[in-house]
Amino acid sequence: MRHTRMAALMLSLVTLLTTLCGCHGSRSQNAFTVPDSFDESRQYEITFWAKNDTNKTQVDIYSKAIADFQALYPNITVKLRLYTDYGKIYNDVITNIATNTTPNVCITYPDHIATYLTGDNVVAPLDALFADEQYGLGGSALRYDGPASEEMISRFLEECSFSGSHYAVPFMRSTEACYVNRTYVEALGYELPETLTWDFVWEVSEAAAAAKNADGTYTVNGQQVLLPFIYKSTDNMMIQLLRQKNAGYSTDSGDVQIFNDTTEDILYDVARHTASGAFSTFKISGYPANFLNAGQCLFAVDSTAGATWMGSHAPLSDISSDKYVDFETAVMAVPQCDPDHPQMISQGPSVCVFNKADKRTENDLKQILEKAKETLDDRGIEYFDIIAYSSFEEKEYFNINNKGLKAFLEFANGYTNNKENTTAQLNAIFKNIKTTYDEDMSKHEKIIADCKDVAKEQAHNITSVMTILSDSYMKMQKFKKSVSEVKKVEREIKSILYRMKSK
Repeated sequence: MRHTRMAALMLSLVTLLTTLCGCHGSRSQNAFTVPDSFDESRQYEITFWAKNDTNKTQVDIYSKAIADFQALYPNITVKLRLYTDYGKIYNDVITNIATNTTPNVCITYPDHIATYLTGDNVVAPLDALFADEQYGLGGSALRYDGPASEEMISRFLEECSFSGSHYAVPFMRSTEACYVNRTYVEALGYELPETLTWDFVWEVSEAAAAAKNADGTYTVNGQQVLLPFIYKSTDNMMIQLLRQKNAGYSTDSGDVQIFNDTTEDILYDVARHTASGAFSTFKISGYPANFLNAGQCLFAVDSTAGATWMGSHAPLSDISSDKYVDFETAVMAVPQCDPDHPQMISQGPSVCVFNKADKRTENDLKQILEKAKETLDDRGIEYFDIIAYSSFEEKEYFNINNKGLKAFLEFANGYTNNKENTTAQLNAIFKNIKTTYDEDMSKHEKIIADCKDVAKEQAHNITSVMTILSDSYMKMQKFKKSVSEVKKVEREIKSILYRMKSK
């Protein structure tokens, strides 16, 4: 009987340990509502995930913007986390949704936001906030000059709308431009046309790559390094080429059209120019501005948002002063297939706000613990103590008079003559948890496999299938995160037991 009671006590404690790990907020969130007022007496902490292309100057700009904001709102602290790729932001958000450890704000693309929305109340709808007279777009209580809704491009706002609600703010929209080293182009015997064409860019780039001096340096710049044509976004490059060639990419309903003969021809053409050394990309070689500004590039396609980084002695360039090369910079539209009918895309991410529960205050935690004790007392269940433990912060709260986890385990080990009994009971508990986890994982793995089979046979149902796939994927990530937290608790408990047995 004594051993059975001990097992029950330990199970209760471990259960509370794992459930109270969510003191930062639970998985299920209430729908976002605009608060009546902004509490200036309270301290806030905002996590902000953004992208930086390994550019040191850009880091300084982020830091200054944050410092300026915190000067306006001294009760708000912004914690910045930078990524080199939007895909990495997306992956981390997806992984963290299950544990409510997403950032408060991140910079991301609309298609990524659409996936985030498969979770309940994950992303905050912003329509009510947009319309708020004090803190909305152009609000009277803002301490900075914020844009009013009518000052924003309606098409950009529409791209941030899903199912009738806006879930992002398009503060980072732009288009692409081709930054050209006119000096080098003319040195090769060419004259820039009014509108760049792909044929022209390929011809000049191939000529630059082929012309070398006897010592192996390139004729046009006298250097060992030359990337005649470099494109920042290969995704945008493909989308624009397909549009210019009147070939399909995708439909508004989600039908994929990219697998066509035109796509194949484009890929073979790009591969040929890459093999000759005439073409490269950001993911292969690095940031286009660094090559352009160092005189190692003739054509660099990047966003108009990066104009201050691009060109000879650009004011925000990230290369050392001794690497600069003097040349005349021309800023032109991206290359076209038909210069009489130019086509290009707008682009850029948006600012997405996540719906997150506030971190529990110490008073909240105390009330939770007292309620748990009252419940156990009312039901006549014996317990050693009830604790609050955050696996996120890896700490125990309110360990008064050393009556916490360590004290409990010491008590448990002294409660029986067999010290191995405690470990055995713990192993049984964690084994049951793992069995449940394995069963759930198997179920969702089967769902994913079935969905893939359906997707192969019924392409017209791809949107619905992807929704199911995404939901199962998110649940699998939740299970993985949960078992990881449980394993962490298991390791901590067993570590304490080992140290006690060694005494």
